[in-house]
Amino acid sequence: MKVVVSIGGSVLVPEPGADRVAEHAAVIEDLIDEGCRIGAVIGGGGVAREYISAARNLGANEIELDQLGIDVTRLNARLLIAALSEESVTAPALDYEEASEALRRDDICVMGGVAPAQTTDAVGAALAEYIDADLLVYATSVPGVYSTDPNEDDDAIKYDELSATELVDVIAGLEMNAGASAPVDLLAAKIIERSGMRTIVLDGTDPDRIARAVRHGEHGGTDILPDSAGAEPTYWASDDQ
Repeated sequence: MKVVVSIGGSVLVPEPGADRVAEHAAVIEDLIDEGCRIGAVIGGGGVAREYISAARNLGANEIELDQLGIDVTRLNARLLIAALSEESVTAPALDYEEASEALRRDDICVMGGVAPAQTTDAVGAALAEYIDADLLVYATSVPGVYSTDPNEDDDAIKYDELSATELVDVIAGLEMNAGASAPVDLLAAKIIERSGMRTIVLDGTDPDRIARAVRHGEHGGTDILPDSAGAEPTYWASDDQ
């Protein structure tokens, strides 16, 4: 079973420290031991936003700001690599081909950002498509996909299940509202729609939720089902991963 786990920077490193990183690394290694092949994509989180804000005030242009954000995602990726066993790669993959080669060697692949104007949400979806993953999991700081921004709207409805096309429509609506925050961005949603990738969006602040979602498809988040989705995948039909 090939899985891409996209972990938000605010989930993995909400503040400087090792404990949360070590907990996520332990879950990834347990899944590897059970037979999964894991590609992890790490976001920049609050640290990236702070650096970008400071650089913008200093006059940096948007491409420079994007590159700064990429640098922070790769620093966060290095933290995860430091917590993983010797079977992991020693540095973040810089592109999808390098990431795919690591997985072919049965290494644990870790990535940050790749290119300006592309978030790690999109990197996670693109990596999943590139390696033909069985499952894409977004470990975010929110419990799933909502009809509107739950931080701004008490009547926001959480979706338990969406088609990929419905996800695109929901995210497009959120991104059109100033100040709204979406659990994945529009480019990622469109890649998911194009690839037909089975996807889960969940609250990853407790890494055990990631493990249950990968092992059994059990979670309290949102299932994004391919438009052609049929029966439940066989990798959730038994305890053998």
